[in-house]
Amino acid sequence: MFDTTRTTGRLPGAIVGLVATGAALATAEVVGALLSRPASTPLLAVGDAVVDLTPQPVKQFAVDTFGTADKIALFVGMGMILAAAAALLGAAAARRRWIGFAGIAVFGAVGLAAALTRPGSGVLDTLPTLAGAVACGGVLVWLLRAASRPVPSAPDEHQPAPEGTRTAAEEPRGFDRRRFTLLAGAAAVASAGAGTVARTLASSSTGVGLAREDVSLPRPAFPAAPVPDGADLEIDGLASFFTSNDEFYRIDTALSIPRVDASTWSLRVHGLGARERVYTFADLLARDDLTERDITLACVSNPIGGEYVGNARWIGVPLATLLEEAGVRPPADGGPADQLVSRSEDGMTIGTPVADVMDGRDALIAIGMNGQPLPHEHGFPARMVVPGLYGYVSACKWIVDIELTTFDAFDAYWVPRGWSARGPIKTQSRIDTPRERATVPAGTTMLAGVAWAQHTGIDRVEVRVDDGEWRAATLAEEDTADTWRQWVHEWDAEPGEHRISVRATDRGGATQTSERAAVAPDGATGHHTIEVTVT
Repeated sequence: MFDTTRTTGRLPGAIVGLVATGAALATAEVVGALLSRPASTPLLAVGDAVVDLTPQPVKQFAVDTFGTADKIALFVGMGMILAAAAALLGAAAARRRWIGFAGIAVFGAVGLAAALTRPGSGVLDTLPTLAGAVACGGVLVWLLRAASRPVPSAPDEHQPAPEGTRTAAEEPRGFDRRRFTLLAGAAAVASAGAGTVARTLASSSTGVGLAREDVSLPRPAFPAAPVPDGADLEIDGLASFFTSNDEFYRIDTALSIPRVDASTWSLRVHGLGARERVYTFADLLARDDLTERDITLACVSNPIGGEYVGNARWIGVPLATLLEEAGVRPPADGGPADQLVSRSEDGMTIGTPVADVMDGRDALIAIGMNGQPLPHEHGFPARMVVPGLYGYVSACKWIVDIELTTFDAFDAYWVPRGWSARGPIKTQSRIDTPRERATVPAGTTMLAGVAWAQHTGIDRVEVRVDDGEWRAATLAEEDTADTWRQWVHEWDAEPGEHRISVRATDRGGATQTSERAAVAPDGATGHHTIEVTVT
């Protein structure tokens, strides 16, 4: 005889847990895409919360270790943890169903908390997680039933088995492996397909009124001067003078690149000492002061010799002009605000000194990059670009709001996380060729690289081999003081192991210090040094 109790093996249970979790994530992605709230899906919401809560040393370790693939590394790590938890909970639920439901409740609560604590969140942001939890529970029950088998009743020791009946060992197990595999596989494929389609739609411009692909940039009223002959030395291994959009570094906290409808986008300027003004994208395109400038940007997380720096030709509206139109005065002229806080579509806040953007430098609300509308990953439809300041205090992407305030009244995103409130760029230089640990032939070898001191300019670059004297390198022609400058030095390389260092001196007479300092709180210092083997 058999009772109504049914049980499932641990391995099928683990598979059920994994498939049910996949269904939950896929359902959340679909609901998030339908609601145009992809950032409220549990995977992204929890990922954003992890980024916010991670201590600065751990963040820097991730950037140093994984570079621009740090977000991929985060998702891989989260996926591994989630998969392990799903398998364990599924195996436990195979014996006690309530454990599976308890696990769903716990993970659902985490997803809801993460979604509701994101900037600008509301009730609708809970729906992707709630829908995912319901889907997870439904698939869990459905597949556990498919994977379960009857449990034989305990035999009565005093009653012989009726003639013709089988013993428990002989009774059919009731688990159709082939059927279970088909059902679980179908559910997994359906989840993968639905999730992929939803994520693709969420990351595309489908449904956007004015997409990047539909934008044509007007000719700037104030074009950049032609790049001087000799500004790009065109040496193999040396970074080109202009960094292509595809190769330009991207360091930000956005796990999902915002897809902003330029037809509904606007930039609000308001706050202390300002008359509120609102500019649409059409307003910016139609302005008669569109300006084109060559500006090098650098990330404060860039280590000595790092690659988180790039040079591009930007088109935009002078930021100082927009502030003046709102009645803003710099602090030196009696203005009450010393900080402008820019806010991004995804809630990021960046604080910039008012004095720096109104001192005559080419600070822009940029709408174009290297002759094209801004790429989505670099801030379409508009971003801030301020030469002379690290990106974390100047380069707000997907910008939607500028508030005039004070440094005493408000700490932007990075300040409570251990970074300086003000981030002037430090003079830096880098060896691009030869690379670290390279082997080069004896004889004349070209040492080459770039140096930058935005808004100040580079006056001298020197190279030292081993413990020898510092020798002047040949500088490429300068475009502007806001761009990096290439350099080259001919070295008569002798066989052996050698250590090569570089340092730069800016137009203000400041020479890079040899003292090593970490990137936090306001940028790394030290000489870029490589080791090469000469044969």
